Amino acid sequence: MHDLSLGRRHVVSLPLAGLVSAGLAGAMISAVPPAHAAEHGNTLIPPRAWKLRELSAALASAPRARTFKTVPMILTDRTQWDSAALDLLLHYDGGPKQVWDNTGLDGPWLNLMRNSMNAQIWSWGHPDFLAVSATHGTAHLALYDDQIWEKYLSAFTGGKYKSNIWITTPAAGNADPANYEDPNGAFSPAANSIAVLQRRGVVFCACHNEVWELTAGLLKKGINPDRLSHPVLAAELTNHLIPGVVLTPGMVGTIPQLQLAGFHYAK
Repeated sequence: MHDLSLGRRHVVSLPLAGLVSAGLAGAMISAVPPAHAAEHGNTLIPPRAWKLRELSAALASAPRARTFKTVPMILTDRTQWDSAALDLLLHYDGGPKQVWDNTGLDGPWLNLMRNSMNAQIWSWGHPDFLAVSATHGTAHLALYDDQIWEKYLSAFTGGKYKSNIWITTPAAGNADPANYEDPNGAFSPAANSIAVLQRRGVVFCACHNEVWELTAGLLKKGINPDRLSHPVLAAELTNHLIPGVVLTPGMVGTIPQLQLAGFHYAK
């Protein structure tokens, strides 16, 4: 078994100026010691991935904007998205870091991220490797909770999917994490799930633009039982993103910010 304390790489990140104060970014991460981070949730993060564990714990404590009454088409204020959580991603000083441009719900996106993580952690010896899902397109449907699926999305998909099957935890996700070579274990294709990947430290980012455009699609199809306006229905969708998701003002426009912060682009 590889010594995962080796091969830790620091990637160049953006200066704090203009994005978040050094006090905010630093305090939200450094305030969480490795021992506390290790206790956060039912983690599958490698034991020696101290930086990733700290980031995961800090993200869990970062506020999320989920009480909107209405939202505009274009977000112009940091209070309209998960700015504190997004800043933590932009200033993560572990690595390597990879951002996945995920757009297809039925595509291999979860499998590709899992494969990338496995190779980075165990083949290349980078336990602090961070994978971020830049989620938009139809893949974004997987970021809504069961209430939104029951109310809107089952009908929107024409009944193809009745619920959000991408957030369920398969039996493989509860296998012994020490046995990373288990072909049916927590790091295998049998564990391709958003819930399992989140436990491994993957961060799923949501796209406000996709929320707005999905709202337009629902209105066009007449799937609007409460007869809400576009801004109000978009707010309802935003308020029902699954736990742990980081809302961005727009995914396509946020990918360059992640690249400037040292994230490698993948699709």
